[in-house]
Amino acid sequence: MSTDKRRMMITGGAGFIGSHVVRLFVNKYPGYNIVNVDALTYAGNLENLRDVEASPNYTFERADITDAAAISRLFEKYHFDSVIHLAAESHVDRSILDPLAFVKTNVMGTCILLNICRQQWSGDPAHKLFYHVSTDEVYGSLGSTGYFTEETAYDPRSPYSASKASSDHFVMAYYHTYGLPVVLSNCSNNYGSHHFPEKLIPLMINNIKNNRPLPVYGKGENVRDWLYVDDHARAIDTIFHKGRMGEKYNIGGFNEWKNIDIVNLLCRIMDRKLERIPGTSARLITYVKDRPGHDLRYAIDAGKLNKELGWKPSLQFEEGLEKTVDWYLENEAWIKQVTSGEYQHYYDKQYQK
Repeated sequence: MSTDKRRMMITGGAGFIGSHVVRLFVNKYPGYNIVNVDALTYAGNLENLRDVEASPNYTFERADITDAAAISRLFEKYHFDSVIHLAAESHVDRSILDPLAFVKTNVMGTCILLNICRQQWSGDPAHKLFYHVSTDEVYGSLGSTGYFTEETAYDPRSPYSASKASSDHFVMAYYHTYGLPVVLSNCSNNYGSHHFPEKLIPLMINNIKNNRPLPVYGKGENVRDWLYVDDHARAIDTIFHKGRMGEKYNIGGFNEWKNIDIVNLLCRIMDRKLERIPGTSARLITYVKDRPGHDLRYAIDAGKLNKELGWKPSLQFEEGLEKTVDWYLENEAWIKQVTSGEYQHYYDKQYQK
């Protein structure tokens, strides 16, 4: 895509991955008009974007992607020529408790966005783009060998992954049926700063720091491919500007780790940084009942993205994890606000004046 001035909607831009994408685009493309559209549910935190909220090319709009009227008004107001769609319910455990919430946001919300883009861009698709950000969980579970490629058949195992698989299919259906200009990416597990602390790595960091139990599902043998969130944002930037229309790209970190090995590594890093006796934090590890439908292994083949567009991860996992731990230890106030729920009042303080 052209790097001329663009009018962009980034959905879910106050979330973990979304805030990193917004920050990258705001700082890298001062000529773009970037509108962050977020409903500010539990995972949306505008404090993640304090460093760019005063930038002249950045605007925040509070809206829910399932509210067609609200999204249509934003299109009329800003005349968007591109959408990077990250807004989603994304926690597997929550999807098991409330699957319909995931259907509403991930399926209906995506379809509402697609339909509005189709209406707004009808007859003039040039220099338009709908970029849908998805997950490797749509592919199901791997055995001890093999990798997910862009041709791997979908086999979702949780309500979360089923809702994302459905949204992926709708995106491609709008491309094939209506000619809507789309690209789609499926990424592996992300880690890094500003991650909501119900997820594995920030949960363990916070619990280790506070000497709380470290809950590990089953025997901790589930394997994930881990991607540093800044590398994911760079990959999204690359695909947005260089990706081929109607194509899918897998984004992976080439970093497969068992959950228990990550927890043990975090324990060693934290013991060193907190000047504890080696082995202290590992005593906090507690094995808990495995969750239903827990996929054994995910592993991404990101070869297409590397060969076609030249992207590759910048950090090895151990280096990225050190940087992540340092950020959480240096940003204790952020953790306290998130775990207490105080961060949810930031919008009222900053935007309701």
